[in-house]
Amino acid sequence: MSNILRAFIFTCFIAHVVAHEHHDELTEEEANAPIDNILWIHMALQALVWGVMFPIGMVFGLTRCRWHVPLQATGYALTLGGYFLGHSHKGRAFLPGVHGTFANILIVPILAQLVIGIYLKLHIHERSIRPYIVPIHGVIGKAYPILGWTQMLFGVITFRGYCRGGALGQCLAHYIMGSGFIAYAVLMTITMLVGEQWIRRSGRSPEFFDSSVITVWGIVNTFTEHHGGRWSVKDMQHTILGVLWWTGGILGIYLSRNNQRSVVPALIIILTGWAMSEHAQALMISTRVHAMFGRTLMLAGLTRIIEICFFVPTFAPDGADDDNHSEHTLADGSTSTKAIAARSFRYLTPFLLTSAGLLFMSATDEELRYVHDNEMDHVTYILIVFSFSFLLYAFIVFLVNLYATTGRNAPPVTINKVDESNIEMVTPGGRSKFYSRVPLQGALGPTHVLGDDDDEEDLMAPHMRR
Repeated sequence: MSNILRAFIFTCFIAHVVAHEHHDELTEEEANAPIDNILWIHMALQALVWGVMFPIGMVFGLTRCRWHVPLQATGYALTLGGYFLGHSHKGRAFLPGVHGTFANILIVPILAQLVIGIYLKLHIHERSIRPYIVPIHGVIGKAYPILGWTQMLFGVITFRGYCRGGALGQCLAHYIMGSGFIAYAVLMTITMLVGEQWIRRSGRSPEFFDSSVITVWGIVNTFTEHHGGRWSVKDMQHTILGVLWWTGGILGIYLSRNNQRSVVPALIIILTGWAMSEHAQALMISTRVHAMFGRTLMLAGLTRIIEICFFVPTFAPDGADDDNHSEHTLADGSTSTKAIAARSFRYLTPFLLTSAGLLFMSATDEELRYVHDNEMDHVTYILIVFSFSFLLYAFIVFLVNLYATTGRNAPPVTINKVDESNIEMVTPGGRSKFYSRVPLQGALGPTHVLGDDDDEEDLMAPHMRR
């Protein structure tokens, strides 16, 4: 294992040494040179690894699926290859940017996760060091989708040459806020499909957490939008939006106390969408894209209000009397019209939030000026963004469903085999050997399935316990 680690460190060092030079200034010929195949392969490979493989590997890690280690190991190898390709392409040259800097920074979590993963596979120091290392491994692993999203975004910015000079502020506003809406959609989907029991145990309604985040975000926004001097129209609009968020957030926190549902966060989303749709823009296509973004956000808020008021009236804690069971789980097996409608309707709000986030991220002045110069109309551009939104949200739902159906969360299956007592045997880990949980060596025999309340230390083989 140590030889593998040394080889990886040496390879990373060599990659840094042989990296191609970045130019402080580019000639017009260098900036407009064609993209060679090596760079296209680099972009496709890194998008596959960081956008698809690592998120799936993270889910497999959460469920202790046997495919976690092979998938992540493959991802590390492909990442290394993509790193070399990104520094060996010809053709178009790029100015030094955050994408290259962040690529070097990513070596730290990649190397840390690799070292920790090898250490954990050795199963040493079970009662001394290992209990402190496992949470670190989990935190880094859960950060991979965020790191990958950020680096892919930096890659697009570098590829197009955006966000330099006076455009930086607008880029930060659009990309951070747009990513925030998408993150909101991800958390809402997780809560909807697999997180309801956690919400119930917390004794808080989802709107309590929504309102808390909105309040903090509003306070930050109130004091960061104006940078001195004369107040512009946009400064005033953005600052008052911050005030709207923290004042509305305080009301939402108060109304959602004692596990009560609240429509205030949804109402704030509607008002934010209306404000964004009324932003004055320099180009007509920009005005129309911003208007569509605002309408999409308003529709997301409206659908959330309908869902709260008519489909999921409460998130009562476990053990509490709850006459109106949440339609998220439909634990009573109801097949009523309302239950069927709830199952379909619940996806609408997070999908619209995802679409609104992508629309806002696609609405910077530089992006829309490029679209305008290429004589593309706003209808085509908006439909392209919504097409990406369908793909992105499909992948989000896929990952959440993957968590619910693989590894330790896969439902056990009964096989046609009985022991001497004529008791049917249950295969540990789930429905298929390909997605089942990694069995504990020397556990309580082939019929035991590790439950959520089981202590792994108690189930370890005698030679593994200290």
